[in-house]
Amino acid sequence: MDMESGNGAMSDAMNFDEPEHVRMLRDQTRRFVAEHMPRAKAREWDRGNIFPREVFDKFAALGMMGLTTEERYGGAGVDIYATMAVIEEIAKRSVALACPYIMAVCYAGMNLGESASEEQKETLLPKVAAGKLMFAYGLSEPNVGGDLATVETTAAREGDEIVLNGAKRWCTGAHIADYIFCLARSGPREEKYKNLSIVLVPADAAGLTITPLGHLGIRGVETKDVILENVRVPAANILGGPEKWNKGWGQLAGRALEVEKLELSACALGLAEAALADAWTYAEERVQFGKPIAHHQAIRHSLAEARTKVQAMRHMLYHAAWLANNNRPCSVETSMAKLFCCEGAAEVSEQAIRVVGAYGLSDDMDLERYLRDAKSLPIVGGSSNMQKNNIANRLKLGA
Repeated sequence: MDMESGNGAMSDAMNFDEPEHVRMLRDQTRRFVAEHMPRAKAREWDRGNIFPREVFDKFAALGMMGLTTEERYGGAGVDIYATMAVIEEIAKRSVALACPYIMAVCYAGMNLGESASEEQKETLLPKVAAGKLMFAYGLSEPNVGGDLATVETTAAREGDEIVLNGAKRWCTGAHIADYIFCLARSGPREEKYKNLSIVLVPADAAGLTITPLGHLGIRGVETKDVILENVRVPAANILGGPEKWNKGWGQLAGRALEVEKLELSACALGLAEAALADAWTYAEERVQFGKPIAHHQAIRHSLAEARTKVQAMRHMLYHAAWLANNNRPCSVETSMAKLFCCEGAAEVSEQAIRVVGAYGLSDDMDLERYLRDAKSLPIVGGSSNMQKNNIANRLKLGA
């Protein structure tokens, strides 16, 4: 065995240095956040459930929307690792911009890049890369959560058109999206996984109604109910083209699904980092019993535990992102990252509030918002229990 080459291979595999281009993207995003996303604005967006369109457009102008789009369609090339870094940096300040960024780069860019027909890619992906196109997910329904293959919304072919009827729930950002990424039953219910199709439904289509759906956190981009009553779209709007009719499940369960788990993990990491940073600073500045509370052992232990958890979250997220970026099997790792990071964000945010005390409960500070946002993350995008099931199933526990 060539020990030297073996050591070299191990060194490459264990190198945790972030690529230079990712570091530059981080720096650029941080500068943007500091200049265009002050804390006061982030609070305002949260309280008013406001999507800051003008800020989104300015960020798009930097070329940040093309990180999941191939160069031939106007993007920078598919770079999942870099995309997660950008999401993390935005989420440190506000999910009001992180969510629309995900709607463009991940919901639109990843799904189109993975599953669209060539004609759809040529038409839509340049708009994604330019920041001119966003998708909302129309997957869940009033009676359908984790078991998506049981959707009740129907899609019927009538000549060159698709007619859709049903109701979608938890459609984040549907009112600002250009298309609803709609999963529908397109054949008999008995063949659960076979008769499903994904249809790109324009958000302004006749017969489509969008109504608000209030929720605890992740504000700034409203979550919506979407009702479809005889909504007609061309058969060309089937994701992948008409030949993908009844083949939606395979499109749903692809790499884009792994990336959804990662994007939520990146949001979780950003929130946890922000909460920890605020608590850390407060502990060094707040004086009680004659010294900064950072010198009290209970505070020191709490912050040390939180920092350790955040570091572990970072390693899990970016290892899974690296696997996905290199087209390696990663379903277990992405589920582990989603489970650990989203649960971790809630735990770290709560620890941070305990360090700060009563001030952490005030809406004049950001910690209560971080906690509300973080509490949502173990539930959305595939709950923690779903991730545990996926891990156990993929590792053939009990098989």
